Amino acid sequence: MAQLRRDYDDFLKRNTDIVAIGPEDQASFDDFRRSHNMPFTGLADPEHKVENLYSQHIAFLTGRMPSIYIIDRDGRIRYIHHGESMSDISPNAEILGFLDMINAEYSKDILKK
Repeated sequence: MAQLRRDYDDFLKRNTDIVAIGPEDQASFDDFRRSHNMPFTGLADPEHKVENLYSQHIAFLTGRMPSIYIIDRDGRIRYIHHGESMSDISPNAEILGFLDMINAEYSKDILKK
């Protein structure tokens, strides 16, 4: 999550919301987000409902692996990355580039109308 925090302004410039989802209860997750200066929304998922809905990978010893989903304005999942380790996270440049592509598609659609 630290890398997402580092480039958070670049995500905002692309009209992108980041939602971090954690297995803790809401109070614990809010404490974690505050202690790590996470500026984006945090969603507690102690019952693993979101985890199960999106088939997030779980490792026996380390728990939930990082996952990144890009969901477009129409609610379509356009990008998925399931990490195989805690450090297996898509680089921000890759994610931002993909967001640029999606935003360009939307801009073309607006011009057609």
